[in-house]
Amino acid sequence: MSLPPGSSTAPVTEPSRASARGRADRVRHVLRAVAVVSCLPYLGLKTAWIAGSHLGIPEGSSLLEHRAQMAVANALTVLMDGAVIVIVLLLTRPWGRRVPAWLLAVPMWVATGLLVPVMTGFPLQLLVRALGGSVPESGDAGKEPFLDEWVFGVVYTGFIVQGLALGTLFVLYARDRWGHLWRGRVRELPASAVGSAQRATAVAGAVLALFPVTAHLLWACGSSAGLSTGRAADRTGDFYVLEVLDAGFPLSAVAGAWLLAFRRGRALPARVPLALAWTGSAATACWGGWLALASLGPVDDISRRPTEAMTLTYAGQMIVGMLVVTIGAHFLAERSVRAERPV
Repeated sequence: MSLPPGSSTAPVTEPSRASARGRADRVRHVLRAVAVVSCLPYLGLKTAWIAGSHLGIPEGSSLLEHRAQMAVANALTVLMDGAVIVIVLLLTRPWGRRVPAWLLAVPMWVATGLLVPVMTGFPLQLLVRALGGSVPESGDAGKEPFLDEWVFGVVYTGFIVQGLALGTLFVLYARDRWGHLWRGRVRELPASAVGSAQRATAVAGAVLALFPVTAHLLWACGSSAGLSTGRAADRTGDFYVLEVLDAGFPLSAVAGAWLLAFRRGRALPARVPLALAWTGSAATACWGGWLALASLGPVDDISRRPTEAMTLTYAGQMIVGMLVVTIGAHFLAERSVRAERPV
């Protein structure tokens, strides 16, 4: 059916596009507010502790025995969570489009690595507890709690909301700015100029991942080999949930790297291996780094000091994550250069 002479679709199309942009902007504004508000409980608690408050810290907690070290650690985590607010502004303000890609991608990768284990682990831990699977294997009589139970609920719930809002904002931002870099399917990806180096890196990551994956799976199955005696005595359902996840993240990273480097899974959208590599490498490297950093702190009970096997596991996670993220970063850089090159 033809249109009447002189008619045009422009009056319909342009308002529709403007309306869609307006809805997208409103969604971004709401997510920005949610992300900022979700940071407040954690920032408030940490600021109170730096100021000397014992809110949520029971008497006898080890946190009260190393005030100087805890003040430094709390100040560092305040800066880290405060950086989330800066990232949210970058993702939602016009000037954020002018920020160099690496300046946004690096902190977002770190944020992904620190938030995703909490976002997946805490709900699963609650499920395990609801099913009665969080009973310690050994008695804890006389043991002082580390923090009041409500602190974990408030802080981790805030992290989950924060991660969902921040992650959605980043996906919207990345789609608008870099979406052309992962269009198409794996079979449509051109051969890389350094394909052999990428494949060698993927193989190295897979081989090195064997140690941390095996260690976490053994611990998830109940083995205490390589665990400190204090850690082995504290095992609950929560512990086993986290060990399964800690084994899964390196596998996700290696799978994404393998698909990209060897062009496997040819029918998959290109964004699938990229998402696996991004999320898996971030959670593997950053969470391993966080555990390694935490192990350097003061330990009152020598039985809780990380063993060499635990330290090597954390180090292996960091190396695997860094190897995988280099494959993803080079893939995006190479496609970006090709996209800018005149045809």
